[in-house]
Amino acid sequence: MSFDFPGLGTLINVALIVVGSLLGMAVGHRLPQRTHAVVTDILGLVTLLVAALSAMAVTDAAFVAATGSGAPVLIVLGSLLIGGIAGSLLRIEARLEGLAGTIQAWLARRTGGARAGRRRGLIDASEAGQDHAARERFIEGWLTASLLFCVGPLAILGSLSDGLGRGIDQLLLKSVLDGFAALAFASSFGVGVLLSAVSVAVVQGLVTLAGVLLGSVLPDAHISALTATGGLLLVGIALRLLNVKQIPVGDLLPALIVAPLLTQLVIALR
Repeated sequence: MSFDFPGLGTLINVALIVVGSLLGMAVGHRLPQRTHAVVTDILGLVTLLVAALSAMAVTDAAFVAATGSGAPVLIVLGSLLIGGIAGSLLRIEARLEGLAGTIQAWLARRTGGARAGRRRGLIDASEAGQDHAARERFIEGWLTASLLFCVGPLAILGSLSDGLGRGIDQLLLKSVLDGFAALAFASSFGVGVLLSAVSVAVVQGLVTLAGVLLGSVLPDAHISALTATGGLLLVGIALRLLNVKQIPVGDLLPALIVAPLLTQLVIALR
């Protein structure tokens, strides 16, 4: 009996965020920075391994048979070029970072305003003031963690792969990353980080559902093109984790849409 079903990767992801958050609220502040750095390097190396396995989809028999022996690599190249140019013109990476910055700045202004109000005597040092500070801390922890866990390319790649029936390896890797990140965030922000597990369940669940629907209509060749292209995006994530180069992977996300479309164009022209 198999327990590998669409959505399993997201369930594991949510579970590890919950565990990481609980540990973070309990003991996360005691871990030294060097330990966090070593763990991140290890996860970067494992990401390279997962990326290599995904990129090997460029040699899938169905992909080669449908497009020709030399076409798969060119399709992946074309998808990354077209998608990357479109993403950079749309400034997807910058917009995602800007969204996070805007939310954090808004929270900082609200928190700063409350502090200034207390200094002016508008808000006294009462239990109500303490409740307000705790609420701000809760909101900031939830929003910050939700953005980190839901906006990243690995969330989209992994959830699509899960829905397409290509395995949950990418989401397992993301789960470990998110678990350690939740531990670190929860040690500072507390229970708000725990709530981000709900955000992950909703966002990744919807992307997984999209993958299930695509899997029912996309031929194997198109799925292989998407998987191979996604593998190279994972290389970009690995290089970022290893601090080799900060590749704007967010700008490359449109390549996941271009890949099956370009595959269909090549098949139609044969």
